[in-house]
Amino acid sequence: MLRKGKRLLMAGLAIGAMVVGGSALAQDQQKGLISIIVNDTSNPYWLTEGQIARQTAEEMGYSANVSAHKGDTNAESRQVDTAITNQAKAIILDPANADGSVGAVKKAVNAGIPVFIVNAEINQQGLAKAQLVSNNAQGAALGAQQWVEAVGDSARYVELKGAPSDNNAATRSNGYQTVLTQYPDFELVASDVANWDRTQGYNKTQSMLQANPDIQGLISGNDEMALGAIAALRESGKLKDVVVGGFDGSPDAVQAVKDGDMAYTVLQPVAVFSKRAVELADQFIRTGETGLNGEKQLFDCLLITPENVDQVTSPFVLEQ
Repeated sequence: MLRKGKRLLMAGLAIGAMVVGGSALAQDQQKGLISIIVNDTSNPYWLTEGQIARQTAEEMGYSANVSAHKGDTNAESRQVDTAITNQAKAIILDPANADGSVGAVKKAVNAGIPVFIVNAEINQQGLAKAQLVSNNAQGAALGAQQWVEAVGDSARYVELKGAPSDNNAATRSNGYQTVLTQYPDFELVASDVANWDRTQGYNKTQSMLQANPDIQGLISGNDEMALGAIAALRESGKLKDVVVGGFDGSPDAVQAVKDGDMAYTVLQPVAVFSKRAVELADQFIRTGETGLNGEKQLFDCLLITPENVDQVTSPFVLEQ
């Protein structure tokens, strides 16, 4: 009887622990919703941005959902409306448009929901609790210097630019030109907007090659456009003669660096700042403060080259 009673006592304690544990878990899950709105999850960069933010939120005890506006401010506005209806505790937003997204952010703020901007900025300070972005000027300079090293002292070259609605596009292009215009024997013979898109990068490169078949280099505002350019260059038989540089550090670009098709890519630390945005949101939800000295937070970019490409351990993560 004593042994049986002891077994029953132990079983009762175990069940009690499960109930307490289950209660604690339920309480954790009641921390609320964090709504994550990214650009386009068909792009591995934005896919990773959403995945990391969601994973971090769930690990911290929140429920989380990810939606994508694909650069459409109307879709973005509807997604913010949904977050408000669902009484989200915070919104993590990669804005569709530097100017056009301001209204959606105001709407969330007026509803009492703190907004944390990631990756791309909005053109109004004082609305978001924080804007966490790559140091695009630093990354562009880093990439342009590596491009110069790969191409040599002179070249006729072309440039692919990102969406004009995204401040990052102009910042990167200006950063490239700040470096490349220091070399008098570099000639920019054509440039075109390919809106961060691989298919457009392919089509725009084809057109530029028809007008300028003897280029020695191509520099791109992101990896997707650069990968489209590589496809066009390969199709035309010119890939071995043209140095291609990218920006993002996407898995396909990392493979292109390994394969020798891309000279380098500039890694944006999206895995770092997506996680940090959720941590800041949690801190603000709990304390009413972010603890930051300023709204805009810059995260330095890293260079991925043939020399260190094997140190990429997971998407957008380079071990140093």
